[in-house]
Amino acid sequence: MATPSGQQPAQPHGQPPTIIINNSSSAAASSVSGLGGAGLRRRRQSLWAHFWLLMFTAGIGNVFYCMHVSRWNRDRGL
Repeated sequence: MATPSGQQPAQPHGQPPTIIINNSSSAAASSVSGLGGAGLRRRRQSLWAHFWLLMFTAGIGNVFYCMHVSRWNRDRGL
């Protein structure tokens, strides 16, 4: 049986088409995510935290905040 012009042939009922979605940009990127465990990322110094600590603690809080972040990264080997 021929299909009329301008129409797609109907798909047979049964199994839906297989759809593959590859979201990783490279194989190396996907392998790195499994190495560090769940959510182990290097903590960064926050500009806003340093600004507000400078305003409210006259700079003393900046020293303790910097030590805290550095120790957190060092303890986790990051």
